[in-house]
Amino acid sequence: MTVKHMMPPRDACDSIPQPQPWRDLTDPRRAAHVDDLEAGLKEPIFENLEIPEEFGPVTVTIDDHKIKRFAFTQDDYNPWTLAASPFDRRRIGHACLLGNDLVQLFTLKYAGSKTVGFHTEEQMWFDSPVYLGERVTLSGSYVEACERRGQGYVVMEARAVGEDGRSIVRHRGVEILRTVPGTLAGRGSSTPERKVSGEVPPDARVVQSFGSDSRPGDVLAALHKVITAEQAAVFSRIGEYVRNIHSDFLIAREGKLRVPIVQGQQQVGVLGECLTRAFGQHWFTKGWLRVKFVNTLEVFDPITATAFVTGVESVEEGKRIDAEVWIRRRSDGKLTTVGWASCEVPN
Repeated sequence: MTVKHMMPPRDACDSIPQPQPWRDLTDPRRAAHVDDLEAGLKEPIFENLEIPEEFGPVTVTIDDHKIKRFAFTQDDYNPWTLAASPFDRRRIGHACLLGNDLVQLFTLKYAGSKTVGFHTEEQMWFDSPVYLGERVTLSGSYVEACERRGQGYVVMEARAVGEDGRSIVRHRGVEILRTVPGTLAGRGSSTPERKVSGEVPPDARVVQSFGSDSRPGDVLAALHKVITAEQAAVFSRIGEYVRNIHSDFLIAREGKLRVPIVQGQQQVGVLGECLTRAFGQHWFTKGWLRVKFVNTLEVFDPITATAFVTGVESVEEGKRIDAEVWIRRRSDGKLTTVGWASCEVPN
């Protein structure tokens, strides 16, 4: 989306700062001279889908604010994102920094503030870190759509590519495009071949990280979080003036929710923190994550996240570790997010 700015007189250009490439899908500065920020965009309902439908490419800038803002929303102040990392001592973004940008690509053509959907499944492949100051190109497309149990589902595939053409992260997500979120709960945690119970044997070895000495039955020390209304709103694009069930109390009530709920992709970021802690720098280049969102999570509801090793397999350069992952509400013990992860680590 091209944004036009008023240019100052030529002799003033040296003293007045010029607009810089923006860090998000849309530039909120245009609100100063645009009445309707979503004018011309389609209503996000199943009947308006086109398959396939392309989104982007669009370029975002990985600046200091984008990284620090994500750190705030996740309460994740990893020193690699604020100072030097193992990648040539360069400062990098969090593993899941671009996840929501990829999920929200559809709002380039559909009105984000009219979306009352439900993210049901997320899959991410981590290919390389993203660096501070880098301009990243995002693109994606709707590739499938179907109706099940009276709900319209759509599948998005997208990716983020660095300035040098390398793949940073790839995404495949499934979403119900229009629903009543307050009526969706307990959607199940199974696939045809696997089910995540969130149960850990009482004699499981609790570890701080996974590596070549990991073994099935190891469990990652739990990560405890409370995602506040402020954090959820910022994550869900209130800074771009997008209003939704995650950022606006009244819209949440219209969706039969008592309070705003935490976006599924924000919970993916919590698991991304867990798995960065588990696998270290290898998570940014060899990580894979697939999750399902099975219960809603209200803002301010304490959660616990962890990972449980289910398999260790020798590969050419070391070991591939497979794990189940989940997030649990501490208020009632119910799981909100469940899934599977894997990463290769050297011997």
